[in-house]
Amino acid sequence: MTQTPADLAEALRAHPAIRSKLGIAQAAGMLGLTGNAPGCPGDDAAIIRTAEGFDLLAGEGFIPAFVQDDPWFAGWCGVMVNLSDIAAMGGRATALIDQVWAPNGQAAAPLMQGLRAAAAAYGVPLVGGHTNFSAAELNLAVSVLGKAQNPVTSFDARPGDVLISAIDHRGRYVNFDNFCAALDAPHDRLRGDLALLPDLAERGLLRAGKDISQGGIAGTALMLCESSGVGAVLDLDRIQTPGDVPLLRWLHSFPSFGFLLSVSARDAAEVCLGFRQRGIWADPIGTITEGSAVHLQQKGETATFWDHEQTPYLSLSRKEPADA
Repeated sequence: MTQTPADLAEALRAHPAIRSKLGIAQAAGMLGLTGNAPGCPGDDAAIIRTAEGFDLLAGEGFIPAFVQDDPWFAGWCGVMVNLSDIAAMGGRATALIDQVWAPNGQAAAPLMQGLRAAAAAYGVPLVGGHTNFSAAELNLAVSVLGKAQNPVTSFDARPGDVLISAIDHRGRYVNFDNFCAALDAPHDRLRGDLALLPDLAERGLLRAGKDISQGGIAGTALMLCESSGVGAVLDLDRIQTPGDVPLLRWLHSFPSFGFLLSVSARDAAEVCLGFRQRGIWADPIGTITEGSAVHLQQKGETATFWDHEQTPYLSLSRKEPADA
């Protein structure tokens, strides 16, 4: 049965991967944070200006059920997702630290092995962390440090920009809706793919952008638009899914290599070409607009997915009061 844009919008608004991000707004309010706070909360990594450029700091905590279901893959993801956050900001990662909780060392071993394997694959060192081998259950958090010369933020998308999606389709689903294209890839390709983001940023080709996170294409587009105070139209006819993956699932999937980039129309072709030359699917999938609504468009039909002015999502735009 064919789903209309209205059907897709309704299903996405109710999906746990989309709705889970609403907790960020609650946490931001409790901490008194807005996009104006130090580090620019709402970006994929905190950004700190230095005399030499910008330091980037990011971290990921994991759902316990995910860690316990596949500890090795969770360890790998602890590295992978953090490095994507740094790349999304136009940066290069320099070091990782982990925080591991486990009942004992034996239970933690697969998790540690996954962390080590991914750090070696991507060529970013694990330099320490925190370990507790007397915890009730297995869990993980990982943090990363990086550097950028010309940072790409979530706050600079402008009406009229082209919204580009760049996703590596050479993978498969592994655990929940995680589409992983990294496990079987050559290590030099993984490193080169991530290095493309800071290369493009340093050439001044990226206006704004985000790593496609657990909210998928739809949720990430919403986060980008809210932070920038803009709207968007997503052209679903332009979104290519790998294989026979249904469009709805793809719109809320979490790809191992996936980015949404807001670029000027004159730079769109050059940006897409950079990814395509590395075997990565990249194409314009929409337009940044005035306003606050993210619309889904397909075959001449349009439906509103979310209006962040009416229903705040992260509540981390630079217009929000500190006690929001």
